[in-house]
Order: sequence, then structure tokens, then C-alpha cells
Amino acid sequence: MEKQSEAQQRLLIFQSFTGKEIGQSPSHFMNWLKPTLISAERGSLHCSYVVRKEMTNPYGILHGGITAGIIDDLIGATVYILGLNDRYTTVNNNIDYFAPANEGDTITAKTAIVKQGRAIINLQCEIFLPSKNRLIAKGYSNMLNIG
Repeated sequence: MEKQSEAQQRLLIFQSFTGKEIGQSPSHFMNWLKPTLISAERGSLHCSYVVRKEMTNPYGILHGGITAGIIDDLIGATVYILGLNDRYTTVNNNIDYFAPANEGDTITAKTAIVKQGRAIINLQCEIFLPSKNRLIAKGYSNMLNIG
């Protein structure tokens, strides 16, 4: 029962940011990314991000490392809101990049649990450029229970 109340508490904290910038996350990287929460439910987070200059490469497009960071961070937050007693860490990330996003663009990222086991949780994250209705990246990650 304690797991459910912890999960519910974490989820409610995230849900309180619906429509607002998340600025008080336990993840310092998330605070730097400055996502705006679109929705939060068990096993899924949906956020928007404005591509800032410091997030771009020399060509003025969203840096692949920032894209990977968004995927990894949002997947980690998705596991966090499950309220599990154990800690989880990223084992691997597999990311496909499909299209660019430019400085000033607003992108969205949405996570989903693919499979939740006892030791490993597999999740996915899709990043879209809504203004062009375009998938710009999709990533999968395995999160390992480290106790």
C-alpha cells in the first residue's frame, strides 16, 4: 500500500505543474531544460520544450546530445513517478533522429512504458515538432533496478 501512496504523491506533484514550467524537479537537468508539463499519468509524461540557443549546435538546430538528454531525463522522471521503493538507472539508450528542430521551435516529448519487469523497465520517448506535425526523434531505454 505504501508504494501506491508514494506513487500517487509523486504523480500528484507532477500533475500540479500541468500547463506550467517544471522548475522544482529533483532532476537539476530537467530544471535546466525548462519543460512545460502537458500531461502526467502513471507510466507516461508529456512535456513541451522551447529550443533555446544553448541547446543548439553550430548550425542552429537542436543538438543531438540535448535530444538524447531530453529522452533520458523524461524517461527517468517517468520511472520516478511510479513511486517504486528501489532506485533505477539507465542501462542504455537507443535513439533514432529523423528531422531537425531550430532555435525558437517548440517541441514535445512523450514517454510510455513498453514493458515493466522486476529488474528492468523498458520505456520509449517520442519527440515531435508539432508545428510541422513531424516526428524528430524516438528513443528507447532500459532502466535497471539498482536497489
